[in-house]
Amino acid sequence: MMAASYPTGGPMGAIDPTLSLNEAWQALVHVAHPGGEASAISGLRLSPAGWQANRSVSPQARDLLDCLLPLATRPGRLAIAQLGQSLDGRIATESGHSHFINGQESLVHLHRLRALVDAVVVGAGTASEDDPRLTVRHVKGPHPVRVILDPRGRVAPDRLLLRDPEAPTLHLHGEGAPPEGPAGAHVQRLALPLVAGGFAPASLLDALVALGLERVLIEGGGVTVSRFLEAGVLHRLHLLMAPLLIGSGRPGLAMTPIDTLDEARRPPSRTFRCGDDTLFDLILDASAP
Repeated sequence: MMAASYPTGGPMGAIDPTLSLNEAWQALVHVAHPGGEASAISGLRLSPAGWQANRSVSPQARDLLDCLLPLATRPGRLAIAQLGQSLDGRIATESGHSHFINGQESLVHLHRLRALVDAVVVGAGTASEDDPRLTVRHVKGPHPVRVILDPRGRVAPDRLLLRDPEAPTLHLHGEGAPPEGPAGAHVQRLALPLVAGGFAPASLLDALVALGLERVLIEGGGVTVSRFLEAGVLHRLHLLMAPLLIGSGRPGLAMTPIDTLDEARRPPSRTFRCGDDTLFDLILDASAP
């Protein structure tokens, strides 16, 4: 991953051995989760203002720190969304086929995002159609709590999230719409009130915080990410753009139509390389680092 410039980052000195990508990743995981010690990585200091090193830093480690430090060191609550899409803004074909729009490095980036948060959230459509595992198997780090948003209680009990005990799962369903069938012992089911047939994004995040889940990744699908973006509750949005033109299919973002471009959102952004893909890191919260 190649980073754009990050003004508060940068090495201080050039003392070997060189800080590796693996060490940089360990430091990010430690600082994101209070149980760890970022100081365990010798010669590297991390803070919301940036990173400092008194040893030489590999280009890969530098890029990783520049990209993910604002997420790992953000104090308090964090709500970030991620979408992988083509250049023309599609996340799947008309039939729903989406494997794989983005490349391997983008997949690793997604798993790193999962490892930096407390919970990863998907809608009922993604849980049912994609049947994801939502683990961090491509990187070293803790599995997040997997959260299914299922207002109508329609996710079938044979889906991986409900029968795979590799990580705890929170199955949120609408009041009066309990899901059918049993679930594994790793699953907690909780009813929440509905607003216009769905969950209100702000209230949902409050409910997760009440359960000790302050740092949340909204992973999909496009409808779910769009609802959280339009509700104004996201701090960051990571868009991974693949050099691919699909020409039809399911859009990544679909929100209330606007009349003029003056109404369009123009958030500050940074860009990074993820293999052949380009990551756009959109800063949606003015208080974000």
